Amino acid sequence: MPATTVTLLSRPGCHLCDDARAIVERVVGEVGGVALVERSILDDAALLERYRDEIPVVLIDGDVHTIWRVDEARLRTALLEAS
Repeated sequence: MPATTVTLLSRPGCHLCDDARAIVERVVGEVGGVALVERSILDDAALLERYRDEIPVVLIDGDVHTIWRVDEARLRTALLEAS
């Protein structure tokens, strides 16, 4: 069972979300031992209210890691430190 969970908050049709997804998937695949969950803010009223104008959002174990643009090196470092 992975010790760390990365959650990508996104919504359909969001080009920044598509860019973030590619980076997150690549880094999670490289680091290993990390679970990846993607949630659409359109499926959760609380998430929609909170993050309407801030997606994509990357959470690491429930804590906000980044909003809008994902820095690949920063995400990799954070996941290596978390594992």
